[in-house]
Amino acid sequence: MATSVARSRAMITTEDVSYAAAGTTLRGHLAVDDAMRGKRPGILVVHEWWGVNDHMRRRARMLAELGYTALAADMYGEGRTATDPNGAGTLMNGVLADMKTGEARFRAAYDRLKSHDTVDSARVAAIGYCFGGAVVLHAARLGMPLAAVVSFHGALGSMHRPAPGGVKAKVLICHGAEDRLVSDAEVAAFKQEMDAAGADYRFVAYPGARHGFTNPEADANGKQFGIPLGYDSEADRRSWQDMQELFVRVFR
Repeated sequence: MATSVARSRAMITTEDVSYAAAGTTLRGHLAVDDAMRGKRPGILVVHEWWGVNDHMRRRARMLAELGYTALAADMYGEGRTATDPNGAGTLMNGVLADMKTGEARFRAAYDRLKSHDTVDSARVAAIGYCFGGAVVLHAARLGMPLAAVVSFHGALGSMHRPAPGGVKAKVLICHGAEDRLVSDAEVAAFKQEMDAAGADYRFVAYPGARHGFTNPEADANGKQFGIPLGYDSEADRRSWQDMQELFVRVFR
């Protein structure tokens, strides 16, 4: 992607953007390097159960600094966010209970990103965190035309079992080896499903990492709400590097 020289001269601009799906206004966050010329790959960023918050906006900006155009997608509508597990669970479960609406919202974000004048519409990928990991994996299982999907400490359970050859995207799972919110049985079932589908996937378990290992607020949230969350700087660094290596491979 962008060279070190181009990155050193980066001029990152960010803005909140509105789009719609099934009559609901969605409010995402777009990050672009305006110093770059020409089209480049686009990356969708799908949020944790908290919604499009500062963590997701930072990730979009980090992707723009790498030379991509990034859109932090809103899966809840009206840019709604939560600051406690009860509110987050209500928002998340509302989507999971109606995945047709969830799919429409993801596709609307995909179309919004693809249509941006800096994006090469043939080169789009998606990354997701926690709930967002489940969302991007669902898109991969549906066979959406994504070059790659990356799940960071995401849920692995399947809402659609792909047929052999049905997963078109390259898949990277960045998983915490000590994630108590994803069982060993779920991990095994996911691998069996991907193997049966003939998917091109890589599953990486980072030693010692817990759920939420990319989020600097995970320790405070875990302590406040009694949830087994934890930030892990090494797993965060390594998983981000693994993502970059995948993108270099699929976008070259």
